[in-house]
Amino acid sequence: MTLSNPVPPGEGDGTDADLAVESATVAATARSPWYFRLPVVSHLRRSVGLQRGMLITGVVLVVGLLLTALFAPLLAPYGFAATGVDGVKFGGQQPPSAEHLLGTTVTGFDVLSRVIWGTRTAVAVMVCAVIASLFLGVALGLLSGYVGGWLDRVLVMLADAIYAFPSLLLAIVMSIVISGGQSGAWGGIMAAAISITVVFVPQYFRVIRAEVVRLKAEPFVEAAKVIGTGHRRIMGTHLLRNSTRTLPLIFTLNSSEAILTLAALGFLGFGIEPTSASEWGYDLNRAMSDATSGIWWTGLFPGLAIVAAVLGVTLVGESINDLNDPRLRTRRKRSRAQRKKVTA
Repeated sequence: MTLSNPVPPGEGDGTDADLAVESATVAATARSPWYFRLPVVSHLRRSVGLQRGMLITGVVLVVGLLLTALFAPLLAPYGFAATGVDGVKFGGQQPPSAEHLLGTTVTGFDVLSRVIWGTRTAVAVMVCAVIASLFLGVALGLLSGYVGGWLDRVLVMLADAIYAFPSLLLAIVMSIVISGGQSGAWGGIMAAAISITVVFVPQYFRVIRAEVVRLKAEPFVEAAKVIGTGHRRIMGTHLLRNSTRTLPLIFTLNSSEAILTLAALGFLGFGIEPTSASEWGYDLNRAMSDATSGIWWTGLFPGLAIVAAVLGVTLVGESINDLNDPRLRTRRKRSRAQRKKVTA
């Protein structure tokens, strides 16, 4: 009886062809124009199936949020604090109609105008808080992980201590300290932004520090030290570029948390005065008493705006994280003819 030789693992099952196709895709991406290699654009080109659908949905929601904030004066039919036009009052708790597409609130504000103007407040808090957290956290993480010693121990201890403070409680305290609990537009924005910055700096710090501690023992860092490369160049070029892979996910999660924190401050009465700026959390607080009377439009649309903004930012972050991780990325299916063409 003749026994056939076993086929080695990986042969005859298309694994080599898949690897060749993947290599060809990577090479083609490297030769593509620079605008195709931008973060979100490159992820859209590499995505497929459900991952592409999630990313496109998130991008559409985020772009809609940004465009609404940018063109709020053109899109909003009235001002955020307008209760009448040409000396004629709007009337309180008016249902949706041709004059007021989303109705009016108990104080006579136009709901559609409040929702549109509220995007500016949400985007301002998100940008101020997250950018400040990103720069501070990354800088401290690089310094702590690279220098080590007593500086590293002190910074790690401070980061652990900050985690003991709930983000919403710290936001309330900062709001009271900065503006006395009620403030104008920029006072409320800065109160929320500073509190979120203090809370989320440790997240960036710990992620970057862990990566820097791992990378500074790698051969390419040791080689840079041997040839006399300065510490500033090693930290800014070799370590920073290789330790920021997971930052897009943290960045987007913090952006959504910033929107939720601002809404919570307004809902609890520590946010921005309604005559200074529009804020979704305040509108939800004022709509609580309306819900028991069957007046649904004053609270539904600000709540939907919060959900859409948070969902869009979260979908973008989760999709980018999945596409950056080869273990989670869904590969595009190739036909057998394409595989033969690549391996030929």
